[in-house]
Amino acid sequence: MEQVLSQAPTRDAGAPHLRRVLTLWDLVFYGIVLTQPIASVPLFGVAQKLSNGHYVTTLLLAMVPMLITAFSYGRMAAIYPSAGSAYTYVGKGLNAYLGFLVGWAVLLDYGVTPLVNGVWVAIVLHARYLPQVPFVVGMFLVILIMVAPNLRGIKTSALSDKILLAAMSFVAVIFIGLAIRFLFNHQSWSGLFSTQPFYNPRTFAIHTVWTATSYSVLTYFGFEGVTTLSEDAHNPKRNVLLAIVLVCLFTGVFGGFLAYLGQRVWPDWQTLPNLETAFMDVCARVGGPGLFHAMGFCILLADIGGGLAGILGAARLLFGMGRDNVLPRRVFAHLSPGSSTPTYNILIIGGIVFVGAIALAHVGNAFEHAGELQNYGAFFAFMNVNLAAFWQFAFVRPHRSKLRTCIDSGLSLFGAVFCGIMWWNLDNVARVVGGIWFLMGIGYLALATRGFTVRPRMIGAGDSS
Repeated sequence: MEQVLSQAPTRDAGAPHLRRVLTLWDLVFYGIVLTQPIASVPLFGVAQKLSNGHYVTTLLLAMVPMLITAFSYGRMAAIYPSAGSAYTYVGKGLNAYLGFLVGWAVLLDYGVTPLVNGVWVAIVLHARYLPQVPFVVGMFLVILIMVAPNLRGIKTSALSDKILLAAMSFVAVIFIGLAIRFLFNHQSWSGLFSTQPFYNPRTFAIHTVWTATSYSVLTYFGFEGVTTLSEDAHNPKRNVLLAIVLVCLFTGVFGGFLAYLGQRVWPDWQTLPNLETAFMDVCARVGGPGLFHAMGFCILLADIGGGLAGILGAARLLFGMGRDNVLPRRVFAHLSPGSSTPTYNILIIGGIVFVGAIALAHVGNAFEHAGELQNYGAFFAFMNVNLAAFWQFAFVRPHRSKLRTCIDSGLSLFGAVFCGIMWWNLDNVARVVGGIWFLMGIGYLALATRGFTVRPRMIGAGDSS
């Protein structure tokens, strides 16, 4: 444990560094794949029920605090352009001990992301396409698909992101075209333009819309993963902030547009045959069985892309913690000489995802439990990054203009309160399992800092070139 205890934040000349090879649009593509361009599609039926037919409204309401959180992440990335993301921002910008716990929570979030995606893909492959292949074998193949591009290096992973993004967007664009044609042919212009998806006085209720808004926030999860590539990006002080805000905006606007068309095509959610596959039924109404299966394949690709990006984000976070000796440096800060890739971390995450999927499959409800855990880690990180941004812009780095200081810090504080409320009201299963994970992290931190008597090291700020 001695190597964990140094307080100096400086980085020695021989410390491993990532190469800056990613452009602004590489970051945007990565973030969109991680959040998934059709993220609003799987939630469509359940969100329609929770909101009494106001899914579009809940998506737009959820976008406000998520944009604030994205802005907080981007501003903190400009101050600390390192690979540790929320771990660094909270640890260096607020409190080192809390920063470690945020990193521990983000590790849970990022580690669960490919688990959620991988389990869903493996289940679909086994149930619909390859029933003769056991779930264990299917899960192993899915892990290989997610791990292999990341092992080849960051540029290969970025290229994979673009290919996956193009495939997912293609089916979504086909749906948009067919839905517009369907609505115009059946209802003319009144079918295309309506305020009903935003506000229907017969079914609107503040409480139901609020409940559904907390559910719709799931659409945006993953945008913060862009900050884990700060050390891979050109001009991170500018590009990371722009990328993370653009990703959040795209997710809300594009996802909201898909939900709007879905609501206009099938306005009465109570007649949907199945809430979980509701949007596929909408696709069948405008494009027949072909579009129904194409959208299913699109979701399959989205989950593979999300899992691929999730493994990369988790590996980058482990690299940041390992380089700083918070985790054993020899393993977690290792970079492959040829590709500057944290290969050990990628393999570790892949192995954890595989073992976790098999274990949860034996328990049952693997997909549901993994999703609840993802929310737990994400909301805790969002809350504390907003708090760190509030502290920095209110007290440490206030703007010369008092009005600008109030706006910057006030927005961050609002984001922290909103995310804190969401985190506190999560499902009991997520709170119990997440609490156990936190106790493990606190125990490790106590040992590493001799009973919290030594300040843990945090990832250095790095350069901004």
